[in-house]
Amino acid sequence: MAYETLHISDDNGILLVTINRPQALNALNAQTFTDLKAFFSEDAPKRSNIKGIIITGAGDKSFVAGADIKEFLALNPESASALSKRGQDIFFLIERFPKPVIAAVNGFALGGGCELAMACHLRIAGANARFGQPEVSLGIVPGYGGSQRLIQYIGKTKAMELLLTGGMIGADEALQLGLVNYVVPQGEEVEKAKEILGKTATKGPIAIQKVIELVNAHFQVGQDGFEREYQEFGNCAGTADFMEGAAAFIEKRKAEFKGK
Repeated sequence: MAYETLHISDDNGILLVTINRPQALNALNAQTFTDLKAFFSEDAPKRSNIKGIIITGAGDKSFVAGADIKEFLALNPESASALSKRGQDIFFLIERFPKPVIAAVNGFALGGGCELAMACHLRIAGANARFGQPEVSLGIVPGYGGSQRLIQYIGKTKAMELLLTGGMIGADEALQLGLVNYVVPQGEEVEKAKEILGKTATKGPIAIQKVIELVNAHFQVGQDGFEREYQEFGNCAGTADFMEGAAAFIEKRKAEFKGK
């Protein structure tokens, strides 16, 4: 499948998705959202060999430096709400994807870029990474889930400060606050993400999918995470993967999971 704003490469089942608009610091425009939707709803689910996905930005300055503000100028209340809802729905596709999705943040992750990174399951920040939700500087609020996910990751107090001031934080502070998993030297973000996916790829694929679902369930309205946990624990116990994993543990050998 061809994309206008994404570059996709496959390294032995690890897909690298590069937001490819360096002339605009990889800002998210309508076409980028269309491409992301097509990739996560149609393309990626058909690739049976996927171990995980890494999202990064083209160039060395920016992961995604926000939304393409020029496209906002013609919005009215109705169209703005629809645009926001569409963006949220597409980011939910990422958050709920059944294989690990890691953001390799190689520069600015502002506004929609910070929201995209937060929709991923894990975040690796280069030393030059900068995070923020500067929407109030434009007289608007985050539209793609930023006001909600930021609280989940760093707590109400600090999230409120960043959202109210529109300020930025660097990679080290993002690590201290729990927004990112690792900080690495600039340019090594993708390699660190591949290292993590190399580890998750050795685990039971069904269990990996269920862990993603269970963690997400904690934040979903109407979901009882503890109830989901005992249900999925039971479901996993009925899989061939569980029998293989248990046998491999007892026999002190590497498990060979089949995803069944």
